[in-house]
Amino acid sequence: MEELWSSGEAPVRAVMDALNERTSTKRAYTTYMTIMARLHKKGTLTRRREGKTDFYTPVHDRSDYMALRARAEIEQLVTQYGDVALSNFAQQMASLDPARRRALQRLARKT
Repeated sequence: MEELWSSGEAPVRAVMDALNERTSTKRAYTTYMTIMARLHKKGTLTRRREGKTDFYTPVHDRSDYMALRARAEIEQLVTQYGDVALSNFAQQMASLDPARRRALQRLARKT
């Protein structure tokens, strides 16, 4: 996703080349193609075909995507652990310095 956020739109090959440059473990084109097709199916990426090449674009910008992922993860934790998860969130909030806690409370009111 980071690569697509920085480029805006890219074909599988460009994403593969960029990511394989940064790692010692090179992944195959089909691996990237499968992942990007799955992200498209889940609604995370849009796909545009030009000839035989598919170009992918993120549906959400980085900050919106992170907020959606965080919300989904927290919902899953609360569903799985219920009050124990909520109690731990409350303890974490209580341990923050007051300025940070107020900033987070303002942020929560916006969403």
